[in-house]
Amino acid sequence: MTKAELTPELQTPIWVEDEWDPPMPPTDLIFDDEEPLESNRHRIAMNVLIAAVHEAFAGRKDYFTGGNMFVYFNSEQARNRDFKGPDFFVTLDVDGTKERQGWVVWDEDGRYPNVIVELMSPSTARKDLGPKKDVYERTFRLPEYFVYDPFAPDSLRGWRLTGQAYEELTKDDRGWLWCDSLGLWLGTWEGTLQQENATWLRFFDGDGNVILLPEELAKIERQRAKIERQRAEDERRRAEDERRRAEDERQRAEEAFSELEALKERLRERGIDLESL
Repeated sequence: MTKAELTPELQTPIWVEDEWDPPMPPTDLIFDDEEPLESNRHRIAMNVLIAAVHEAFAGRKDYFTGGNMFVYFNSEQARNRDFKGPDFFVTLDVDGTKERQGWVVWDEDGRYPNVIVELMSPSTARKDLGPKKDVYERTFRLPEYFVYDPFAPDSLRGWRLTGQAYEELTKDDRGWLWCDSLGLWLGTWEGTLQQENATWLRFFDGDGNVILLPEELAKIERQRAKIERQRAEDERRRAEDERRRAEDERQRAEEAFSELEALKERLRERGIDLESL
């Protein structure tokens, strides 16, 4: 469509093209639906994964990891409020220091997450394995997708984008799955975290060592400090014992010397000269 305009200089009509302004993305985004996670175990499981990535990537600033955060990827989806964010995700090669309330694709230069983990429950499994998985595969083109039910130790599954479709990953002999994007294993670990005993989903390094959490590292550090204090105390006691033994030997030597001098004196009193013997 065109319109006529008159230039001041020529006062004759010229034709210029109408400029088309694309609609701006919505700005009234919601980042909290006030819905809690399925259970306290789900909350712990999410925080464990987030903390482990921060430990594994310590010193790096080129990644962002979050959990239970909204991911907005198009205007229609944002307007309809029809997508709740993943339980856990990692995006690589981004500014990890940037403040974010959620992940808004058009504010991130079109970047989508690289890895997503959904912590399933009986009420969410159908969605996690169906519509969400389809969105991750077809819209996000998400490289790697994993699911796990914290109350079902054998529920771990994962997919890697191969070509245009997902290919399900095969577990190793330990029941673990390799996350190529992060260079880490995802596997189960049984133990107590935050006073709850369960089979947790954990990250492991390439050698199979569990990525320790800050509280685990702090506990190890406390144990190490305790051992060092005990070692120092043992050394102090050994040094004190050695000092006492040396003092005892010195006292015995002095006593022996005094007894010898006393004996010499008694002999001299009797007219016995030791020097002439």
